[in-house]
Amino acid sequence: MAEQLTSDTIVDVIADIFERRGADSYLGEDVTMSEHMLQAAQCAEQAGASEDMVAAALLHDIGHYTGEFPVDTLEKGMNNYHDETGAAILQKFFPALVVDCVRYHVAAKRYLCATRDDYFGRLSDASVHSLNLQGGPMDDDEVAEFEKNSNLDSIVNIRLWDDEGKVAGIETPSFADYTPLLRRVIQSHSDATAA
Repeated sequence: MAEQLTSDTIVDVIADIFERRGADSYLGEDVTMSEHMLQAAQCAEQAGASEDMVAAALLHDIGHYTGEFPVDTLEKGMNNYHDETGAAILQKFFPALVVDCVRYHVAAKRYLCATRDDYFGRLSDASVHSLNLQGGPMDDDEVAEFEKNSNLDSIVNIRLWDDEGKVAGIETPSFADYTPLLRRVIQSHSDATAA
């Protein structure tokens, strides 16, 4: 799939995924996949985040669609590595900040469970279940290594918006409302890498 994508087509491909698969169940949560990702993007916008961060919030779970595992893999007790598969698709088109936020948003949950006493209690039942499949809270060595990431604060913010984006019935902008933003982020990244 990645070989066929270009900076001119990636947004349309993602839009098509949202259209066809966005109503899929979100792993035991009370929202669909698209509702969840749109809510996370809206949280980023409401926080006054940069366009790169809004894009990262919107796309953080896109890997649920790009992996070879079925969407119910977590329910069957397997990690589908959606963080890695999502980052692998996006890294050709988006800035490192966006890619890092997608790649490490699962690790950020493990990090926050290890470093913030109040964090675990905020997780939904489905998120607790996936945490166990994803390795549980980080140990001290993992925490120290994770804290070396220069985008740590941004990654943690994406994680927190991910956690907030699970409320049934919230009105959000549509994916189409975000396509101009995504195109600007891609174009900016393309211009920067070409310079």
